[in-house]
Amino acid sequence: MLRKLTTIIILTSCVAISGTASIKSDKNRIKDREQKIEKQLSSMSLEQKIGQMVQLEVNMITQFDQRYTVTALQKLSVKELSDIISKFDLTNEYDATLMVVSNGKPKSSNDYQYQCLSQAINYKLGFKLDKTKLQNVFQTYRVGSILNMLGGTCAAEVDVWNKATNTIQEAALKYSGIPMVYGLDQLHGTTYTAKGTLFPHQIGMVATFNPELAKRMGEISAYETRACGVRWLFSPSMDICRKPSWPRLYESMGEDPYAASVMGEAYLKGLQGDDPNNIDEYHVGTCLKHYFGYGVPDNGIDRTPANVNEQDLREKLFTPFLKAFQNGAIATMTNSSILNGMNGVANKKFLQQWLKDDLEWDGLIVTDWGDIENLYIRDHIAASQKDAIRMAINAGVDMMMVPSQLNYGETLKQLVEDGCVAQERIDDAVRRILRLKYRLNLFDNPYSNDNKYPLFGSAAHAAVAKQMAVESEILLKNEDNILPLQHGKKILLCGPNANTIRGLNGGWSYSWQGNNVEKFSEQYNTILEAMTNKFGSDNIIFEHGVAYEEHKEWTAEDASGIEKAVAQAKDVDYIIACVGENSYAETTGNISDLNLSSNQKLLVKRLQETGKPVILILNEGRPRLIHDLVDGCKAIVNIMLPGNYGGDALADLLSGDENFSGRLPFTYPSHPNSFTTYDFKVCEARETMPGTYNYEAHTNTQWWFGEGMSYTTFEYSNLEINKSSFDAGDIIEFSIMVKNTGNRKGKETVMLYSQDLSASIIPDNRRLRNFKKIELTPGESQTVSFSINAKDLAFIGSDGKWHLEKGEYKITVGNQATVINCVSDFTSETNILN
Repeated sequence: MLRKLTTIIILTSCVAISGTASIKSDKNRIKDREQKIEKQLSSMSLEQKIGQMVQLEVNMITQFDQRYTVTALQKLSVKELSDIISKFDLTNEYDATLMVVSNGKPKSSNDYQYQCLSQAINYKLGFKLDKTKLQNVFQTYRVGSILNMLGGTCAAEVDVWNKATNTIQEAALKYSGIPMVYGLDQLHGTTYTAKGTLFPHQIGMVATFNPELAKRMGEISAYETRACGVRWLFSPSMDICRKPSWPRLYESMGEDPYAASVMGEAYLKGLQGDDPNNIDEYHVGTCLKHYFGYGVPDNGIDRTPANVNEQDLREKLFTPFLKAFQNGAIATMTNSSILNGMNGVANKKFLQQWLKDDLEWDGLIVTDWGDIENLYIRDHIAASQKDAIRMAINAGVDMMMVPSQLNYGETLKQLVEDGCVAQERIDDAVRRILRLKYRLNLFDNPYSNDNKYPLFGSAAHAAVAKQMAVESEILLKNEDNILPLQHGKKILLCGPNANTIRGLNGGWSYSWQGNNVEKFSEQYNTILEAMTNKFGSDNIIFEHGVAYEEHKEWTAEDASGIEKAVAQAKDVDYIIACVGENSYAETTGNISDLNLSSNQKLLVKRLQETGKPVILILNEGRPRLIHDLVDGCKAIVNIMLPGNYGGDALADLLSGDENFSGRLPFTYPSHPNSFTTYDFKVCEARETMPGTYNYEAHTNTQWWFGEGMSYTTFEYSNLEINKSSFDAGDIIEFSIMVKNTGNRKGKETVMLYSQDLSASIIPDNRRLRNFKKIELTPGESQTVSFSINAKDLAFIGSDGKWHLEKGEYKITVGNQATVINCVSDFTSETNILN
């Protein structure tokens, strides 16, 4: 929270609800909280304070059968290990012959596989907490926070979650006297809880351009997470992704800072509620991630360096985080990578100066998983672990997501005693941690009760998730209006994504990588099942053509069925090819070629050669390149990662029972060397330059940010403005008439763009400044109104200051445009433009 705004945010809400009496009460409550924090802080020893700054994964307090620990499993022969794998029905996931070499020793490269196998076996035995470990963690080390899914493997039932979190809390209070806060990655719904509601991933949420739906997604995610006894989510991800090959694009807010800010704010409000100082039992504390600049690695590979100029850094990457902090975010997670030469956990300029000092923000900063270690192991910025801890804490980190070592606290204590970390820095960190716990009401109400949440996994929640899936799926091509499909026609359905729930959900779905979780999703419909339900089994022919080789690397494919699929095409009217990606998460998803796999491209090309109309369905976490397939397809739909109800949503859309309204939240590239964004610099597109060398420049994309078709048509007219001349203090108001000129009801996202026609540094091609989503019946018209603050047109100049310059600005809404004139220059000396 911003210290200056903490009370203002609360009081605005309270005035509307309860009048002036509540204002006094709220002021007193905040004052009382801060007094309690100071009193508690003054009574704590250094060891107690430092313990609060440590966050451990739940496996550090989990009971494991000693027969199946990593150490025990690594001592087994191939046959012994194979027998155990078979005993626990894990033969599809693990192969003992690949884990043990001929001399009977485990392969060092398979340490992680042994760890996963141990967790998988113990998961099947049933999750149990270890009382001795609990006492050690909370009595000896005074740890302040626990994180991650129970057992570290797959989703758990609600009652298991409640029992676990209450048991952990009981131990924390008994041995340390301070409640622990449990943190969890629930990224697109209740992703680590069985029978919970899964939504489209965040990139799909943004594709709806529907803030109300985003808020409902947040509300439902919070409600179902609280049913599990968890109060702190590592969400929303406010990352801007401007590198389409980045494997975490699907977790991001897309490429545009304004869309990210609006949709992120709505999602944040849904998760956290209206009062960030007093989060009720149906909401959760939020933790923005990954602050900031994580989604633009130079080479598109996760956790590799990004180098960003001052203009893009402040105008685009920082902006969504800034808006979220100003709207009540109570915590943030650091950038897991390197921005302009500095690891995110050690960037004092961004953590301390920009966030804590400039914004006067009193929330908590936590690292990502093991990132302090990366300062010296990966990045060679620190000389040792101790040096890395010193750098991170002095840079402004408050809580260390260690997550699997117990020595961090003792090392930090030594740093304080040696004078390398100031006691004041420790007190500041612990003050923020305690404040988070008070905001979550952990001191007054530390335990959970799942009986308070009867709507967990309900049909009402599912309906919202399906509606978001419907509005997130994007029609990119519809030649000759081949869609909607005619009923009674024969359809060949093929491709590796045609019959998989794993593909619809992507990573972070029941398990980290989204794999080996079929038992959690068998009640939901794949695209094949949904299309069969919609069009009838007599009209659907299914042949994979290309299939994913499950239980191998996510990229593994079997292309042996291509000719079978081609042979089936002779008897059908339509071919629907469902292509894209299998599930992955984080660095596992790193690729060196953004092209759609060669097997899948071959399948589509062979199907196109049949002469039957091909409808391409893209089910992927990022835009895989398909430039050589586009012309041969009659229709193309990008569904991204729409969740458990994505297949049903697609069937409704293809049949015409629903209408497309999704818009691309990123620019879809056409070639590996043509990556760009819609707000490219104007010099990137120009006609031939006269002269000897005939210089020219072209942007080359498949589809731009904001593109998306409908089964109906919309007409724009009468763009009006309240003032054609303005200065920095003005609010500029626009209105435009939008009419549904087609024969179907439809939703339209009306977008307002600006373009600086002349500036002291090269301007962007255009920038999104506002949008509204409306629904119109055939023949219906609506006047859509917008307002923008004139200062929103400012940019960062070469001197590092905000500038709004005299001159002309082009405003475009649909096919309507007007030019407005700024009559005076404005310069702001501050980093934050108010």
